[in-house]
Amino acid sequence: MIDIFRSEWTKIRSVRSTVWTLAVTAVLMVGLSGLLAAAVKSNADGPIRIDQALAVSLAGVMLAQLSMATLGVLVISSEYRTGGIRTSLMAVPKRMRLLTGKLVVFTATSLVVCAIASAVAIGVGLLITQPPAITLTDALRAVLGATLYLTACGVFGLGLGTLIRHTPGAVVSAIALMLVLPQVANQLPGQWGQTVAEYFTTNAGMLLVSLSPQRGSLGPWSGFGVYLIWIAVATIMGAILLRRRDA
Repeated sequence: MIDIFRSEWTKIRSVRSTVWTLAVTAVLMVGLSGLLAAAVKSNADGPIRIDQALAVSLAGVMLAQLSMATLGVLVISSEYRTGGIRTSLMAVPKRMRLLTGKLVVFTATSLVVCAIASAVAIGVGLLITQPPAITLTDALRAVLGATLYLTACGVFGLGLGTLIRHTPGAVVSAIALMLVLPQVANQLPGQWGQTVAEYFTTNAGMLLVSLSPQRGSLGPWSGFGVYLIWIAVATIMGAILLRRRDA
């Protein structure tokens, strides 16, 4: 497996699209944090609460989640587009080992990049808003939540990329499942609609990032657990088809 990890790490750091997508994620996180924090600070009538400052600092997560999902798609779909997947499968005939290598290397890379981007974004946001009560625990929790959530979004994209194999189709599917359909689910009527919305992909996953009081039956970690189930389903379905389909 070490050789597979080394190979996948070489692919990630040598392909321009993946490097630029990681850079876009960091720029979105830090740039939006600075812009929104400055806007909130200039319009504030008094001191800004710590929860408001952290929420503004992490506003870039809404866009960064799409860039991470796109990166996850590209990790595998780009090989199908160029035909490189055939070479990869010749080198690693056991397809589950290849997919596992991609998942492990991508997850590790994403955790590091997202943790740095989240920490810098929060640092910039807090420096500008200057809330009166800043605790290290609150800041670390926000960094951890954003890091895990963005990494999960990337793995979701990788699972969809494995399932669909076509870059535009997988990216559109990721946007629909992470951004469009959750908002549609929020408009469903009645108690059943509320339940569907609460358990739908990023509606559940974002609870780990949200600093607002808990609503409904899911808490931050249980909501993130629901999101991980969605991701596991997409990844497992992709793994099954990877084993059955020709390259």
